[in-house]
Amino acid sequence: MSTPTTPADTAASSLVDASGSGSEWLARYTDSLMNVFGTPQRVLVRGEGCTVWDADGNAYLDLLGGIAVNALGHAHPFVTSVVAGQLNTLGHISNFFTSPTQVALAEKLLQLAQAPAGSKVFFANSGTEAIEAAFKLARRNSTGERTRIIAMDRAFHGRTMGALALTAKAAYREPFEPLPGGVEHIPYGDVEALRAAVDETVAAVFIEPIQGEAGVQVPPAGYLEAARQITRDAGALLVFDEVQTGIGRTGRWFASEGVLPDAMTVAKGLGSGFPIGGLITFGPEVSALLTPGQHGTTFGGNPVATAAALATLSAIETDNVMANVQATGDFLREGLRAVDGVTEVRGEGLLIGIDLAPDLDGAAPAAVQAALDAGFIINATGPATLRLAPPLILTTDQAATFLDKLPAILQAAAATTIGQS
Repeated sequence: MSTPTTPADTAASSLVDASGSGSEWLARYTDSLMNVFGTPQRVLVRGEGCTVWDADGNAYLDLLGGIAVNALGHAHPFVTSVVAGQLNTLGHISNFFTSPTQVALAEKLLQLAQAPAGSKVFFANSGTEAIEAAFKLARRNSTGERTRIIAMDRAFHGRTMGALALTAKAAYREPFEPLPGGVEHIPYGDVEALRAAVDETVAAVFIEPIQGEAGVQVPPAGYLEAARQITRDAGALLVFDEVQTGIGRTGRWFASEGVLPDAMTVAKGLGSGFPIGGLITFGPEVSALLTPGQHGTTFGGNPVATAAALATLSAIETDNVMANVQATGDFLREGLRAVDGVTEVRGEGLLIGIDLAPDLDGAAPAAVQAALDAGFIINATGPATLRLAPPLILTTDQAATFLDKLPAILQAAAATTIGQS
């Protein structure tokens, strides 16, 4: 009699021989994958909660969460069980059909966003795809003279062509110009600059409620409210990019909570690592701008992705995750401000930017490597700025281990940077 097949028997481990050192895997990576990311820092093979392990058996406390994606950490048992169960039932159906999970997730997002009647959701596969949909929405508001789109200096909205037109960094933009036209960038957080730029010729204004890739830049109090009034007066759409800040990252469902935009993009933490993004449109008029045939996707909103997102939202609600985000975030920021070599700490919840002292300018990339050597995954968004975006389930005890080691990490980074100068 044959032995019954178990999930472990059909896991990826039965398809890929994962033995081999990290250096061996990196050599194979170099031979087979396109060089758009540079050399990976490590070869990761397993994760549980806030910890991951590499091919050489080393453990790391993940303080980046796949860049704000792994909201519930790694291998969350409820999410994995829901995803496996959905795959056993229905995996993909195309956009000629719908599924209960797709409808239920749209309803849940509209509820969480406090969207008025007539609001809608479009599902995509990533944040940049959600931004592309928002870009096309803005074009549909481009009647007559209304052809300009306003984005922010230092903004990051993605790397596809429409999203790249909204993104400010020249190094990302210039190799692919000409980009879609009509986009202008103005200073972030400057109400007067926004007021001067927005008139009846503007179709839409795109704003990150907190700029993540720019080093976790938080706008002044009242800025989002002012943006809402300015765009409403001019007839322009206000689009909030909550790809990085949404789904509990700041201790609230959305960082823009309390200010109702015309559209909002979400992704990253929504699927706990399963690819999904979405565009939420607010009210019937904006929701009617895109009509059948004007936009679409093959995989967006498929049953597995939407099941993963429903599981994520459910776990955040039932496991009191928001309170943990606020408590652990406060603990981390307070502790970081006391570390020698740290000059400024910004952010909300578990999205945190750390500026280093002038004598550590240029040391942030070396600090990332020193942190890896010490067993922590962090990120540099600039030569003197670090970013933390850990799983929302990070505990204060886990955060304390990083705070204890950070002074030595910065010292090691300083020594490396001086040695390279």
